[in-house]
Amino acid sequence: MKILLHACCGPCSLEPVRLLREEGHDLTIRYTNPNIHPQDEYARRLDTLLAWAHEEDIPVVEGPYDADRWHVEVGAGWLHDGDREARCRACYRMRLEESARYAAENGFEALATTLTVSPYQYTFTIAEELERACGPYGLEPVFHDYRPYYHNATLRSKALGMYRQNYCGCAYSNAEARQEREERKAAREAEKARRAAERAPLEAAREEERKRKAAERAAYDRKQQAKRAMRDKVRAQLKAEAQAQRNAESGEALKG
Repeated sequence: MKILLHACCGPCSLEPVRLLREEGHDLTIRYTNPNIHPQDEYARRLDTLLAWAHEEDIPVVEGPYDADRWHVEVGAGWLHDGDREARCRACYRMRLEESARYAAENGFEALATTLTVSPYQYTFTIAEELERACGPYGLEPVFHDYRPYYHNATLRSKALGMYRQNYCGCAYSNAEARQEREERKAAREAEKARRAAERAPLEAAREEERKRKAAERAAYDRKQQAKRAMRDKVRAQLKAEAQAQRNAESGEALKG
């Protein structure tokens, strides 16, 4: 089939493109991601995708970057109700609907997406929104759960030197990812402190034993030093007495 593949970034495109090509499909990538914030981040991800797609001879079509509309339709709702999955669903819907419209207007038979590569996305929500977006246009929704290939995509993207982002894309996910990283760091530090606390009595006991042995060794060394000093004193005294004896005998001999 002639498939329009919605792509969120270069690294997430690697395995879907490979697998869809193996199935014999004709692919064009659609980069429709007004959720990505800031715009410099959006451009960096697009540049990464374009560089790789050029090497793979895959056409890439950029969708509109309407960040203001995204904040009104998706971001404002998230701020209002705080439902993360609802926010993501609205985001999927906006991007897939725009991609479906483009696919229908440009002679594509089907629509697919790379979003399901990430284990951090709502996979079944993506499936629902893909089918929903395709329905009005008579497009075939080509859904695959690519999560089993996430590790391969990670290894391949690192080997290719691709830019790899550390958050989904929007300002809210960036804040959430930063908070989660801080929480994981705090958890690691807490675990490190807990283990240190568990080791503390043993370490203290080892230190006391070390000090005891050091004290014993020092006492032993002082005792041995005192013995050596006593031996040296006795030897010196005996030597002096012997010398005196020899002097006395030498004096007697001279008188004789």
